[in-house]
Amino acid sequence: MTKEVLQWHPAFYAGIQIELQDEKENLIFENEHQLGTKPKEIDVLIIKKQENIPIQKNIGRIFRKYNIVEYKSPRDYVSIDDFYKVCAYACFYKSDTVKQNSIPITEITVTFVCKKLPLQLVRHLRKVWSYRIEEQESGIYYIYKGNDMGIIPMQIIVTSRLGKEENLWLRSLTNDLEDSKEARHLVKEYEKHKNNKNYESVMDIIVRANYRKFQEVKGMCKALEELMADVIQEREKEAIARGLNRGMAQGIEQGMAQGIEQGMAQGIEQGMAQGIEQGMAQGIEQGMAQGIERGMAQGMAQGEQRKLIELICKKIKKGKTLEIIAEELEEEQQTIRNIYEMAVQFAPDYEFEEVYKMWETNSNSI
Repeated sequence: MTKEVLQWHPAFYAGIQIELQDEKENLIFENEHQLGTKPKEIDVLIIKKQENIPIQKNIGRIFRKYNIVEYKSPRDYVSIDDFYKVCAYACFYKSDTVKQNSIPITEITVTFVCKKLPLQLVRHLRKVWSYRIEEQESGIYYIYKGNDMGIIPMQIIVTSRLGKEENLWLRSLTNDLEDSKEARHLVKEYEKHKNNKNYESVMDIIVRANYRKFQEVKGMCKALEELMADVIQEREKEAIARGLNRGMAQGIEQGMAQGIEQGMAQGIEQGMAQGIEQGMAQGIEQGMAQGIERGMAQGMAQGEQRKLIELICKKIKKGKTLEIIAEELEEEQQTIRNIYEMAVQFAPDYEFEEVYKMWETNSNSI
């Protein structure tokens, strides 16, 4: 059984609508807006209906008529190449029209949303373009050229630094809520909007990503209990399957050992029969309990390691060194050195599936 892949982008699309819900009458939201006829798409496109009415919400104060949003999930980050890609999307969106100049370049803005401030990108913008990156308020950074924001205003929203009340739902789109107190606060707020599909979408991904924190919350509302029921059922199925497989293997192994030991006193034939039977029963029962607990923990850890290996392989393929990769991923070199050395053996394609198999084989042999 493979670890559940969390779909962060649909939750972000719902979350940004929650953040801007007070001004929804003046906004049109488009999810994964297609550019041209080839597979290029903007994560979220927000269009103001009335251009002369400013957006009051803190994350939308720079908005003009057409607003392009690039979102990165908690394990991802905004790279230097992502910056240029989205700038290219803005220009392509401006030109992809039937009537010439029907979308003025001065009516476009760009917003990058990520969990951590992309320090490498910030250094690049300062050095190459002489940009200034200034924090306007908690978690919201404007990009300046000289004394203004240039032709296309741009901002970086760092969700982990957003205000806990002002931007509760975008801030909570994370896989590491601080504690059960924060989870309890989300439950209380969700209760007020439990019939709203946007809140349900956001809460669903938050619960899946922070399952243990919500397990600690007492007196959950009925709506959240129903929401968590699906998550619990899915995890129980996975854990039971792992437990059965491991329990069968452990049961046979333990049963053989116990049967031989008992058979020495009672008779090899009788002892083996009884030992196998008793061992399988005890092993399956113990294996299921242990398998459920260990399987969930191991599955989550392996999923994170798999994503880390995939990111490292992509960066090696771009010709990046161990030092640069460690800096971009904000990891210690010693932590990723073993993966890096495995990956270089698979040049020039650096297929991460093959690297993961080697890592898994080596891990199992230790």
